[in-house]
Amino acid sequence: MKRVLALAVACAAFANLSSAYALDKFVIASGAFGNWQTSPPHMGKVSGIFEKHGLDVEVLWTEGGGESLQAVASSSADVGVGLGLAAVMGAFQKGAPIRPIGNTSTGPDLYWYVPANSPIRSFKDAEGKSISYATLGSSGYIALIGMQKLHGVNLKMVATGGPAATFTQVMSGQVDIGWANPPFGFEQRKKGLIRVIALESELPEFRDQTSRVLLANLSTIRNKPQQMGAFRAAYAETIEWMYSGPAAMQAYSQFSSVPLDIANQVIEEFWPKKAILMTTLGGVDAAMRDAVEMKLMKEPLTKAQQDEFFAYYAK
Repeated sequence: MKRVLALAVACAAFANLSSAYALDKFVIASGAFGNWQTSPPHMGKVSGIFEKHGLDVEVLWTEGGGESLQAVASSSADVGVGLGLAAVMGAFQKGAPIRPIGNTSTGPDLYWYVPANSPIRSFKDAEGKSISYATLGSSGYIALIGMQKLHGVNLKMVATGGPAATFTQVMSGQVDIGWANPPFGFEQRKKGLIRVIALESELPEFRDQTSRVLLANLSTIRNKPQQMGAFRAAYAETIEWMYSGPAAMQAYSQFSSVPLDIANQVIEEFWPKKAILMTTLGGVDAAMRDAVEMKLMKEPLTKAQQDEFFAYYAK
C-alpha cells in the first residue's frame, strides 16, 4: 500500500513538473519567406528565444500581408508579421478584431525588376505594361500606386503573390515587371538574369514611414495576456540577437538560402536595426491618406479612433 501511495505521489509530482515546463502554443502568420524583416518568428524559434519565454511557436508562411491579415482576423493565427499599415487601418475601420502591436519595417525596401533582355529601362517607358504586387492592400500595392503617380504612367497591376512566385511569372513572360524585396533577387542580379528598374526609396514620403506592422488578434490580446507578454519580450530579444554578430547572420543565411556575403550586404544596405524595432512608428497620416485614396478606408481615423487603434502598440 505504501509503495502504491509513493508511486501515486511521484506521478503527481512529475505531472506538476511537466505542466510547469509546458510551452504555450502560439501561431504566427508571416509573409515573404526569407526576408529579413519578416524573419524574427523563424530566428526566434531556431535560436531558442521563444522557447525560453515559454512559447511553442508555429509559423504560417503566407503569400503576403493580405493573407496574413485574414489569418489573424479569423483567429487562425495569434499574430501576423509584416502587414501593410494602411490595409490594417482599413480593416480596423471595417470592424475587424485586430490591433497593431508594433513595427516590423519602417522605410522603403521594395524594388521592381525586369528580365535582363527586356526593353523596359525604367517606369517612364513602361506605359501599359503589366506589373506585379503581392496581394491587394499589401504595402507593395500601396507603394506601386505611388510609383505610378511619381513617374506619370499607367500600368496593368497584377497580384502575383510572393517574390518566388513573381519571379517565375516574370521570367516566363506572364508579367512584364516583377517586384521583390531583399534578399530575393540579389543572386539573380549578380548573375545578370534580371535588371532593376526602380526602387521604392524614390518615394520621399516612404523614407520614414512605417510600412508594415505586427498585428494581433484582439481576442489574443485580451484573453492571453501572459502569452502576449511573452511574445513581446521574445520578439524584442530576437531583434537584438539578429544584430548581435556572426552566429545570427549564419542562421539567417541558412534560412534564406542566400550566401553569407549577400546576406550581410542586404542588412548593411537596407536594414539598420531601428527600421525593424517594435517601437518605431512614423508616417501615420500618410498611411491614412493612402488608405482613403485607395478606398481601403472611408475617411481618416479620428483622434479617438487612433488612440483605440494604437492602444496596444509597443512603447
